[in-house]
Amino acid sequence: MAAGPAAVVESGREDTRTRLLSTALRLFTEHGVEGTSLQMIADALGVTKAAVYYHFKTKDEIAGAVAEPGLRELDQVVQEASRLRGRNARIDHMLTGFVDTVVRHRTLVSLFSRDPGIMRVLTASWATRENFSVPMMAIFTGPEGDVNRAIAAHAAITGIALTGGSPQFAALDDDTLRGHLLDVGRRLLGRPRRPA
Repeated sequence: MAAGPAAVVESGREDTRTRLLSTALRLFTEHGVEGTSLQMIADALGVTKAAVYYHFKTKDEIAGAVAEPGLRELDQVVQEASRLRGRNARIDHMLTGFVDTVVRHRTLVSLFSRDPGIMRVLTASWATRENFSVPMMAIFTGPEGDVNRAIAAHAAITGIALTGGSPQFAALDDDTLRGHLLDVGRRLLGRPRRPA
């Protein structure tokens, strides 16, 4: 059965929006959020600035939409880990989910770690949504709030994110990078290495 005209138009809008976000991420990575204009995005897409405005009113909206898939995945991982019964199961699920998200969104993670413009946008968005980092840290550190565990968790989270988004490791395939990040994360969190 052929799609109706409304479905074709909606599909075309979604495709344009997807291309717009992909182009914006590329330009943000090359020039930073502050160094990228709406006109630059329009020019790279081969559309008018009005076509960009059709989907987003501001560059901050675009930056927020670029970040949203990764943030949504982390929110989901935190929720899933929180529902698990044992502390070890929660930590393992959180670590694996965090590493998987970092690897899947390498370019975005790279942008997070070096562009204050994206952090400004994210800080503003956290005012209107729950910040996943608080419950994520609680999963890693436990209810006791042990300082050593908190430092190890911060070191693991920061190290995984910075390493996963580093251009130095861009040539590594996803599985290899994932394996290394999980291994380091487990060691920092004092978790036994899982058998291969």
